[in-house]
Amino acid sequence: MTERVVNFSAGPGILPLSVLQQAQADLVSLPGVGASPLEVSHRGAWFTGVIEEAEDNLRRLLEVPGDHHVLFCQGGATMQFTMVPMNLLRDSSRRANYVITGAWGAKAAIEAEALAPTRVAWTGANESFVCVPEPDELAASIDADAQYVHVTTNETIHGVEYPDTPSLPSDVTLVADCSSDFLSRPIDVSRYGVLYAGAQKNAGPAGVTIAIVRNDVLERIPSGIPTMLDYRTYAEHGSLYNTPPVFSIYVLLLVTRWLRDEIGGLDAMHDRNRAKAALLYDVIDSIPDFYRGHAQVGSRSLMNVTFRLPTEELERGFVHAAAREGLVELQGHRSVGGIRASIYNSMPHEGVAQLAAFLRSFRSARGWTEPMPTLRSARRGRHRRRRSDGRR
Repeated sequence: MTERVVNFSAGPGILPLSVLQQAQADLVSLPGVGASPLEVSHRGAWFTGVIEEAEDNLRRLLEVPGDHHVLFCQGGATMQFTMVPMNLLRDSSRRANYVITGAWGAKAAIEAEALAPTRVAWTGANESFVCVPEPDELAASIDADAQYVHVTTNETIHGVEYPDTPSLPSDVTLVADCSSDFLSRPIDVSRYGVLYAGAQKNAGPAGVTIAIVRNDVLERIPSGIPTMLDYRTYAEHGSLYNTPPVFSIYVLLLVTRWLRDEIGGLDAMHDRNRAKAALLYDVIDSIPDFYRGHAQVGSRSLMNVTFRLPTEELERGFVHAAAREGLVELQGHRSVGGIRASIYNSMPHEGVAQLAAFLRSFRSARGWTEPMPTLRSARRGRHRRRRSDGRR
């Protein structure tokens, strides 16, 4: 198969076509270098320019303050689940608080618990992760002396996303896994002590993880941490202590150029993402007898649209029929089932429009007339009380 499909994969996600074409053109021999980006030295002049521009572009796109370091790590966000508590909790008498809005936040909390005292301040597990906490609910749930509060800004499996920066007092050290909505919208980086993101959703291919770490966090890190798990190693050596993922950082550079030059920055990207998500949510909401969105409206993800059909048999039929139309990777995560359309930055508007049209045609072709099974009925106020009382 040589024709490109419309790929709704949750990760690795699709890349901009212009980025792929540039990488293809450079793959055998870089102009002026005579070698592939897969072959060049990470100490050479070409890659020095790449990593410096990649950092500069990230700083400009995200308006990263001068007191934050932009680090290029390896190991994915999962490695950050360990690095965060190892750097911030080692030798600390204060515990961390974790806010769990989905599966990835839960995994981060488990990793932290293996290293130091932690507390789950809020969890949406009791209601199958359908929302993020309300601002007052979140503020009331955290420890006054928490060493840090960890959130996951977007949960890919359940399709739940914070609409804005989580509302916490300014003196709270906020740590966030932003892997799946990184670079999808403007963000107030100054509010975060640590912000990290695996690149393979919106920033590039798998292999590089961006960690943005504030100076005061670096200054609190104790001694005795293994070299490659210590944020100071990356900050002090310009992310070049050992061989970094050269090709992944090179493609990340191309993606940041695309965002800067072709899209026009993160405000424009956010507008595009909201318009794409609205195409799907409008269809889902207009056919409630056949499609049921998972997340509550105020917590719906712009990156991962998750929904169910009346039966699992229909869901299997939906995935197979969509694939015949060139719409692929729509099955939900194996842990929850259903349907998931990941519409990251690089997904073109036309691809989402094609899926929206398929949603309507699939419903019409099935002639479904039975009422849609409902979730557990409960008023939102009761949801909040039950979730905020959850403890690990």
